[in-house]
Parts: sequence; C-alpha cells; structure tokens
Amino acid sequence: MKTRFLFGALLVLSLALAACTPAATPTAAPTSAGQPTAATGGLPDLGGREIRIAVENAYNPFNFIDATTGEAVGYDYDLFNAACERLNCAPTFVETSWDTIVAVMGGEAEADTFDVAADGITITPERAQHVDFSQPYIKLRQVLLVRSDETRFNNIEEFAGDPTLLLGAQPGTTNYDLSVEKVGEERVVAFDSYGLFVQAIIQGDIDGALIDDVAGLGYIGANPGALKIVGDPLTSEDLGFAFPKGSDLVAPINAALSDMEADGTLATLYDKWFSTE
Repeated sequence: MKTRFLFGALLVLSLALAACTPAATPTAAPTSAGQPTAATGGLPDLGGREIRIAVENAYNPFNFIDATTGEAVGYDYDLFNAACERLNCAPTFVETSWDTIVAVMGGEAEADTFDVAADGITITPERAQHVDFSQPYIKLRQVLLVRSDETRFNNIEEFAGDPTLLLGAQPGTTNYDLSVEKVGEERVVAFDSYGLFVQAIIQGDIDGALIDDVAGLGYIGANPGALKIVGDPLTSEDLGFAFPKGSDLVAPINAALSDMEADGTLATLYDKWFSTE
C-alpha cells in the first residue's frame, strides 16, 4: 500500500496534517490480551484497552485529511474502529511521520508513542527481522501512475528507455527501491509524501510514479480525469500491520481480521475506499 519500507498507497494535496482520536470509551477493566469472552462473541477481549495506531495522515485512501471536513479519515480508521468494536478496545490514532515509523520499525528507535503502525506496509522477510506483522489484509501490485493525457510511453520499459523522464517516490518505501531499480537513482525525485509526488505528476513536474495499485486507484478517484495507470503490474505483495517485536496485540488483531474477512467487512471497506467508477 503505499508499499512501505519498515521499520516498504482520496487525494488531499498540500494540506496540513492533523492527528485524530476517534471517540471510544473503555467498557471494562483491562484484562490480559487474548482472553475470549461472551461479550466479544468468542474473540479476544482487550477490556477497553487503548490501542495507539500510527498513521501518517498523508496516504490516501488509507489515512488522510478530508478536504471538506478537515477530519482524518480512511481505510485504516474504519478498519481499526471496526476491529476494536469486536475486541473491546479503544483506538487512538497517532499522527506520525513516515521517517519516524521507518526508524521505529527498523529497530533504530523505541516505539514509545504507538502500539501498531498502519500505513500501507508491505510484509517482507527483512522487515520481519525487526517487527511482528499481522496476517495480510490486502494484496497489492505496484503499477505506473501517469497523467491521463500521457502518450510518450505505455509501460515502465518504454519509460526507462527515455532518459529525460523522471519518476517520483517517497524514500524508505519499496516503491522508491523499485523506481531506482527500473530507471536509476539519478532519475528518481524524492518527495516527503505520496500526495506531493502525485501533485507533481498532475502539474507536469515529473512524468510518473510507481505506486501500489490500490493507492493509485484512490488517487485516480480523487482526481477525475487527471491520472491513469499504464502497463502491466510490476510486483505482487501483501500488506500487514506492523507491531514491535513480541507485541501481545498481534493475535487479537489477527483474530479480528479473520472475523472481518469471514463476515464480509473487509470486502465492504475495500469497496468503500478503493473502488472507482
């Protein structure tokens, strides 16, 4: 999803980011994670425990600031709100820079402000050395996002063959790594967020970006007539939520994800945030 480098995907561009803490009231005294009760239908009961979820609020449609309301919204918000309804926990969303998430989940800093990172994170063996991942909740593919009127190339191979063309990418992501692999580092322009390089594509400052397909569809939906995807998908990857090593929240979140998949909630959220006309 955004295929993120850790610890590697509508568009609200150049907006000030704001932290959001959805309303959630603890309903019971804290209990040890993973103890199922009748109140949660056999799922683990977290006893009203606060769960601090790191989000960037700059990765539409996973987490972003709604231009109309000014509120933080997105797939990650809806998913964790639904999960905590099942697990009896209180989700608190902590706005965190991507650089901080990379440092924490890369073992370079302590996760003293959040319990789990949700920002379109790709599961890889390298990252799993430093964090514990949830089970996959979305499968994505990296694709080439360009302006809707682009005619100079039809795929990444043709793009790479023209030395004048530039790709945008966010450092610390697998999108960035793949971009360097395809066209060389000298032709990759670094941006602090996905929204910034998508805006640069629309304005003609760069020529395209390798992006997770689900995020790409979100940006296309947010900018009707401005963007398109060209060529075949380049990778196939799984996204997961990332926890500090040894976290006791992995099993409860996995149980909630399985329950949400079984009853169709995950499919409903996917349709809400990633489907386009």
